[in-house]
Amino acid sequence: MAEITKTEGERTALLYCADPPSYDQQKRITAFLKKKYGKEYKLRPILDSSINSGFRLVVDTETYDWTDAGRLQQLREMLSTVGEDHPLGDSDYITLFKEAIHKWTPAALAEEEGQVVTVGDGIVVATGMNSAVYGEVVLFDCGEKGMVQDIREDEIGIIMFGPDDEIQEGSRVKRTKKTAGIPVGDGFLGRVVDALGNPVDGKGPIIAESYRAIETPAPGIVERQSVSEPMSTGILSIDSMFPIGRGQRELIIGDRQTGKTSIAMDAILNQKGNGVVCIYVAIGQKTSSIAQLVGTLQKKGAMDYTVVVSAPASETAPVQYIAPYSGTALGEYFMRKGKDVLIVYDDLSKHAIAYRALSLLLERSPGREAYPGDVFYLHSRLLERSAHLSDELGGGSMTALPIVETQAGDVSAYIPTNIISITDGQIFLESDLFFAGQRPAVNVGLSVSRVGGAAQKKAMKKAAGSIRLELAQYREMEVFTQFSSDLDEATKNQLVYGQGLMMLLRQPQGSPFRLPEQVILLVAATVGRVFVTIPFDEIAEFRRGLLGYFAENEQMMYKEIEKTGELSDEVKAEIVRAANEYLKQWNAEHAVPETEE
Repeated sequence: MAEITKTEGERTALLYCADPPSYDQQKRITAFLKKKYGKEYKLRPILDSSINSGFRLVVDTETYDWTDAGRLQQLREMLSTVGEDHPLGDSDYITLFKEAIHKWTPAALAEEEGQVVTVGDGIVVATGMNSAVYGEVVLFDCGEKGMVQDIREDEIGIIMFGPDDEIQEGSRVKRTKKTAGIPVGDGFLGRVVDALGNPVDGKGPIIAESYRAIETPAPGIVERQSVSEPMSTGILSIDSMFPIGRGQRELIIGDRQTGKTSIAMDAILNQKGNGVVCIYVAIGQKTSSIAQLVGTLQKKGAMDYTVVVSAPASETAPVQYIAPYSGTALGEYFMRKGKDVLIVYDDLSKHAIAYRALSLLLERSPGREAYPGDVFYLHSRLLERSAHLSDELGGGSMTALPIVETQAGDVSAYIPTNIISITDGQIFLESDLFFAGQRPAVNVGLSVSRVGGAAQKKAMKKAAGSIRLELAQYREMEVFTQFSSDLDEATKNQLVYGQGLMMLLRQPQGSPFRLPEQVILLVAATVGRVFVTIPFDEIAEFRRGLLGYFAENEQMMYKEIEKTGELSDEVKAEIVRAANEYLKQWNAEHAVPETEE
C-alpha cells in the first residue's frame, strides 16, 4: 500500500485500476469521498495490471475494494452468516442460501487495511490498521488468517493460524472486525479436531451448531454456585483423600513419565455412562502419542463422549497457544447447555513455552526464566472459566484437570507455582514412588484438595476416615526405622498396616473403581484390617477376589451404597463381617500344606 501524501489543506486518495479513469468516473468518486468524509480529496490514479476489472480506492487507512476479488470476498462473508440463526443441515438450508445470493448486491464498504513489514516463524508485523483491537482476526490477501496479539504505537504484531509462505513484505492485510472463534456443536463428540475446530481424524466434515469466541470472560461470582457434586475419577487414592468436585480445578503435577496423563485418562474412562462430556487438549505432544491415546479411548468406548483437541509439537507456537482456549470454548458450549464437562489440559508447561516463544518473537520484554510479564494471566484467564454455574444458568459445570511437568520434582519453579496458586488443589506424583512400583505415585504429603469433603459422597467420606493421616504417619515411620534395627511390636504392626494400605492403593491403569467398590475396600482395610495378614504380593489378587465376592453375595449392599451415597453403621458392620468371611475362605484356599519331616 503506497504512502498517502498530504499537502496543506489537501488530501490525496489513491485509485488502483487497470485503465485510466474517465473524467466522469473521477468526478463521481471525489463526490462520494466529499459526502462520506466531509473533506475534499484529490484523486491519484495508479495503474495496476493485476486488476482485471473494477478498482481499489485507498483513503487514509481505509480501502474500498471494488475489484472482482473484493466483491467475491464480500459475497463470501455474507454467505458465511447465512444459517447462524438457523441450524445447519435442515432441508431448507439450500433455499436460504439461494435466496441470500439472489437478494445480495455489493456495497461500498470501507475496509481498514495494513501493510506487512516483516514476516517469519508464524509472526507478522504490519503497519496501518490503527483501529485494530487485541484478539481480532485479520485476513491476508493470500487468504490466510491471523490474530492481533500485540499492539504498538505505529504497528501491530499478528500471530498466524496457518503457513506464512505466501506472505511477504508489502503484502496487504485487512481487518475483519471479528474475534477469533471456533465452531461448536454436539457433532464434535467422538472427533479429533485441531485448534481451529477443523477435523483431523479423516472422518469428514463436522456439522456445527453455533460459533463461540475462543476467549470469553470467566463467569462472575453471581453466575456460580459452590462445588458440591463429586467428579469421581475411579482412582481409589484420589477419590478417598483428594476428592475432585464438579466445577473444581485440580492440578496434576510431577516429573515426566510419572503417570500424569494416565490419571487424566482414567478420569475420562470413569465418566462412561455418567453423562459427562470429556475434552482432552493435547499441547506440544508427539503425534504418535496422541494417536495412541485416541486409540485407547476408542477401544474402551470413551470416544463417544469425548472430544480431542490436537495441537502437536509439529504445529507452530501460535496454534499451540490458542489450543486450550479453543478446547475451553467447546467445553463452555456444553456447560451452557446444562451438562457437566471434564476438560484436561496436557500440558500447560508446553503451553507456557509456546507463549514464551511467540512473545519473544513479538519482541516483548522477557522476565523471569525469559517468560513475558503476563504469563500468570495467560493461565488464570483460562482456568477461571471452569465453574459450576448457578441453577438459573442451567446448573452446568466444567471441571479442569491441568497437567504441569516439573524438573527433578521442583514445585517451586515459575510455572508450577503460578498454576498451583490458581487451582483448587494439586495431585503431586513422585518419581521415587513411581519407580518403586507405586502406581499412581501420589505423594500424600504434598497433594491436597482445597474443596475437600464438600465434594465427596457421605459414604466415601465416612469410609476414608483417617486414611490420609495413617499413610502420612507410615511414611514418616518408614524413614525413621531405616536407622533402627530393633523395633517394638506396635511399630512393626504399624509398618505392616501401612505397607498393606500402600499396596491396596496400587491400581492398574484403565481399571477405575465404582463408588461401592471403593467404600468396601476402604472399610475392609481400615476398620476390618483384613489386609494385614495378606502377603504384600498377593494383595492385588485378594482385592480382586474380595470385590468379586461382594458382587456375587452382597448385591443389596452394593445397590444401597450406589443409590443413597451414604454409609450407615449397620452397613459398615456388614461390610466388615462379609470381608472377614471372605478372608476365612481365602485362608482356607491358600493354606500351605504341612510337610512331613
